[in-house]
Amino acid sequence: MKSTYIENKDFNNQDYTKKELAREYEYCTFSNCIFTNADLSEIQFIDCKFEDCDLSMAKLDSAVFRDVNFVNCKLLGLRFETCNSFLISFSFDNCILNYASFYKLKIKNTSFKNCKLEEVEFVESDLTGSLFENCDFYRAVFENTKLEKADFSTSFNYSIDPEINQIKKAKFSDSGLAGLLGKYNIIIE
Repeated sequence: MKSTYIENKDFNNQDYTKKELAREYEYCTFSNCIFTNADLSEIQFIDCKFEDCDLSMAKLDSAVFRDVNFVNCKLLGLRFETCNSFLISFSFDNCILNYASFYKLKIKNTSFKNCKLEEVEFVESDLTGSLFENCDFYRAVFENTKLEKADFSTSFNYSIDPEINQIKKAKFSDSGLAGLLGKYNIIIE
């Protein structure tokens, strides 16, 4: 019989591509676990940590992530907008999030540190007050995105059009100006 609730447990070196998951995890840590293409639909993760895990292409329909930390994880192609958005909150440290989508998600004050965010979709997302520390935004898409008070000062490769995104009081470095003015086809030296 499948367990419904697991609390305060550490899971190491597990392969969840073949193993059934419980319905809810609270205060749990997953280390070196594989969730590639796993179905995480409707599973709740509350105050959990994923470390050195691969969740690439996992199905997230109505999954719950509340106060979840991802550290050194591979999260390729995840469609976070399919998660349950009620009280959604997570942080990412040294993660690969290439091709992920945060379409229309309200994830204010989210922390992204040392992450690869290549071709990530942030269209119509609310990232107010978020921290992007040393992140690579190569070909990431920002359109009608709320970036007010967000910090991009140490990040690079972004292309953000100030005319179609809300960037009031957002922080950028001098070296990042080209990412804000790219559409004007000007030369910045």
